[in-house]
Amino acid sequence: MSVQQFYTRHVLPRLIHATCASRPIERQRGKVVPGASGRVLEVGFGSGHNLPWYDPGVVTELLALEPSAALLEMARPAIGEAEFPVIEIPSGAEAIPLSSRSVDTVVMTYTLCSIPEAVAALDEMRRVLKPRGRLIFVEHGVAPDAGVRRWQGRLNPLWRRVSGGCQLTLDPPHEIAAAGFSIESLETLYLPGWRPATFNYWGWARPT
Repeated sequence: MSVQQFYTRHVLPRLIHATCASRPIERQRGKVVPGASGRVLEVGFGSGHNLPWYDPGVVTELLALEPSAALLEMARPAIGEAEFPVIEIPSGAEAIPLSSRSVDTVVMTYTLCSIPEAVAALDEMRRVLKPRGRLIFVEHGVAPDAGVRRWQGRLNPLWRRVSGGCQLTLDPPHEIAAAGFSIESLETLYLPGWRPATFNYWGWARPT
C-alpha cells in the first residue's frame, strides 16, 4: 500500500470526522437539518454527524448515501441509536441508486465541495426529489472578499490533494441553480477560523 493510499483509507476519514464535529459546524447543522421531513436522502452522510439534528417526529426514513466505507463504519454506533430507519447506500452521488421522484427531502452538508462532478450529482438529486421536495444545504465555498478569494485560488490545488478533493473555490449557489434548482432561502457568513475554508452558504431550494 502506498503512502497516499494509507492516508486516504486510514488517516483522511478520521480527519474528516474530527473536523466536521467542530462547534461552529455543529451550529450550522442545527440551522438546516431539522427542516428535513418525510423520506430523506442525505448525500455525503459521512460519519453520521447530522443524525442528532433530525426530528424523529417528521422523518420517516433516512437514506444515508456515502461512498467511504471507513466513514460509514464510524457512523454505525449513531445509526444504531437513531429513532427512525437508516438505510446505508454505499455509493457516490453522480449516480444515485434510487427511483425518480422518490424522496421528500435531500440534505447536503459540507459535501458538494468534494464531489468530483458537482452538477451531475445535483442533477441526480433533482431527479430523485418529488416535485415539491426540498434540497436543504449548508456548504463552504468561494468568499466574497477579493483578498480571501485570491488565497483560495492559490491554495486550492494543494488543499484538494490533502482534503480528499475538497475545493475552496466552489460557488454552491451557482452550482445548485445551474442544476435546475430554484433557491428559495439563502444565508451566508464566515465561521470562526481560517477564512479561506470558512465562508458558509446555507438554505434550501426546490427543483424547477
